[in-house]
Formats: sequence, structure tokens, C-alpha cells
Amino acid sequence: MAVAKDIAKTFVIALGGNSILRAKQKGTAEDQYGNLQATAEQLLGLLASGNRIVITHGNGPQVGNLFLAMETAKDVVPPLPLDICGAATEGTMGYMIQNTLANHLRQIGAPRNITTVITQVIVDRNDPAFKNPSKPIGPFYDAGEAERLQKAKGWDIIEDSGRGYRRVVPSPIPVNIQQARIIKSMLDAGEIVVAVGGGGIPVVREENRNLRGVEAVIDKDYASARLAIEIDADVLFILTAVEYVYRDFATPHQQALEELNLTEAKKLLEDGHFGKGSMEPKIRAAIMFLEETDPSRERETIITLPETAVKALEGKTGTRIMR
Repeated sequence: MAVAKDIAKTFVIALGGNSILRAKQKGTAEDQYGNLQATAEQLLGLLASGNRIVITHGNGPQVGNLFLAMETAKDVVPPLPLDICGAATEGTMGYMIQNTLANHLRQIGAPRNITTVITQVIVDRNDPAFKNPSKPIGPFYDAGEAERLQKAKGWDIIEDSGRGYRRVVPSPIPVNIQQARIIKSMLDAGEIVVAVGGGGIPVVREENRNLRGVEAVIDKDYASARLAIEIDADVLFILTAVEYVYRDFATPHQQALEELNLTEAKKLLEDGHFGKGSMEPKIRAAIMFLEETDPSRERETIITLPETAVKALEGKTGTRIMR
């Protein structure tokens, strides 16, 4: 069922990487601002009826560029650990998103405050992912440099599809969003919030209750779902590179899936219909959100393109996943 347009809802909108930086672009500020201009125009329709909005986003290319810059300047400027690099890109990208969207709102005479929250995401220090690093990050290295870094820094490094060698880090499941209460209070005050950029900054809680950043990357869709659960959102939007979720994607039997319930989504997931590095985490995030929110109120996950988000909210396109 489509969400009624005249009733204010709480949305978590997860922007895919193509909303900010597209394939073959260099990643200049001009590239990213140009992409965000188009994305902001699409988001305006979701702000109708006073809807409460949290925007999340990926940061893979941006943090990769930061690692490359640090590698280039390593003999002059001390490199930073991964958690601080994540915080840096949360800040820079949040600034670009909030500035672009705020300017669009001013131009249509509907100004709103937009604030970026540098978000810590608590993970379990015993998560199995820490024993099986699998998320590639940073630049490619040749075999000699990869061996040197592996010995000097203790990095886990793998050969990546014949293109060279890359560092891999753990990708643990998010347990809690440290700033969820603050974000919810900001929404109550009428703010638009940008949060959990790049999946947020992964931290573990020490025995003394302190939080410590760890060398890991949290999947952006999982973190967005966890945030949606903790702020009691109505709709989790996952805006990506396809208009629909597909069964038998990229085969002659490809079929667009317009509506799924939890049982159907789980069965298709189990049968391997969704790519592990692409659609699978989005479906898992949708299931997480629907299973862990209060069932007394309607909830749904919508997966579609940024430019079809408003039509998808109206039930005219996109894939909807409901209980």
C-alpha cells in the first residue's frame, strides 16, 4: 500500500553512490555538486506534507580518494586511521548535501534547517566479520607494494579481480546508532538530518563503557535500516541504480518485482536471486527494518532510482517490500 501523501511520515532516504559520484567521473567537487543538484531536485517532492527526513549516503569512492591522497603524501603528512577518514568524509559529503538541498528549498520558498550529524555506529567486538575481513578499500597496489604493506602495517590484502591488490577490512553488522536519540529530537524540532554517512563510524564499547573506533566499514544500507528502526521511521527508501528490484537480473528471464512481502523477499534471497555486492544487502536491510519495527503501524521499504522516488511513494513505480 502506498503511503498517503497528506499524512506526515518519517523517511530514511539512503542515497546510492551514483547520486553523488558516477562511474568514470574523477570525483572533483564540481562532479559531486552537479550530481547532487539533480538528486536534490528529486528529494524536494519527498518533503511534501511536512515529512520528517533523514538522508544517509555511501562514501566508498570518496574515502578511497582520501586514502590515495594519504598514500601519495605519506612521507610528508602522517596517515589517518580508517575511522577518522570515515568521519572526515561524513563531514565533507554532509556539507555538500545539506548546502545543495537547503539552496533548492530556499529557491522554492520553503526553507528548512538541514544538519549533518557525524554518526558513531556501535558494532559487536565479537562479530565474526573481524575474523574474516572482506570489504576492499583504498587504492590498488602491485604485488611488491602489497607485500611490503602487509608486513609493515599488518593489513589483510587480497588480489582483486586481476586488477591488482587491495586492502580488505571487516564489515560488521550495526548493533546501535549512538546518536539515534539526538537525531530523533532534531526531527521532532523540524530539522532535516544527514546521518550515518558511509555506514557511519564503526565503534566498539570497551569494558569501561568508552567507545573506540575500529578499522572496519559498515554497509550503508544496513546502517540506514538500523537508524530507521531506532528512530521509528515509516519508510526506508533505498535509492540506487535501478528502478526496480529484479528476479533473474541481467538474464533473458529478467522480471521486475513491483511488490514483495517478507516471506517472498526471504525466499528469493535464499534462492540467490540478488547479487551479493549489489542488491542482496539492500534486501537484507529491508527485511531487517520490517522485522524489527513495531508491527502496529504500517511500514515499507521502497527501492528505486532517485529520479523515480516520488512516483514510487505514490505506488506508480519501484519495488515495495512490506510485511
